[in-house]
Amino acid sequence: MESELFEAARAAMAKAHAPYSKFPVGAAIRAEDGKIYSGANIENLSFPEGWCAETTAISHMVMAGQCKILEVAVIAEKLALCPPCGGCRQRLAEFSGASTRIFLCDETGVKKTLSMSELLPHSFETEILG
Repeated sequence: MESELFEAARAAMAKAHAPYSKFPVGAAIRAEDGKIYSGANIENLSFPEGWCAETTAISHMVMAGQCKILEVAVIAEKLALCPPCGGCRQRLAEFSGASTRIFLCDETGVKKTLSMSELLPHSFETEILG
């Protein structure tokens, strides 16, 4: 199962639009429906107004009518075990549970697994925001 997410994330990374940073990233999400939704980072010249791979994958999931993430794989071409940025950690947290698995990958596959609560131990929550 992890290998499916890795392959989807790696395929998405190949479609990244990163002409300015030269830092392609791919992400793949397995949603509650069992399907995999992937995405790549997409930059524009008005840096940093592009968006991250995780954001693209979440968008595809939501547009397919899903709202619960079961697991996520992330890969970056130039940085092994590249974790999601802070903004994406919060975005992922809002569609995940504390035990949602996050797979950090290198070019050969999954190398590290974290839970959502390990990746973002103090996320914003609606109870906190009241």
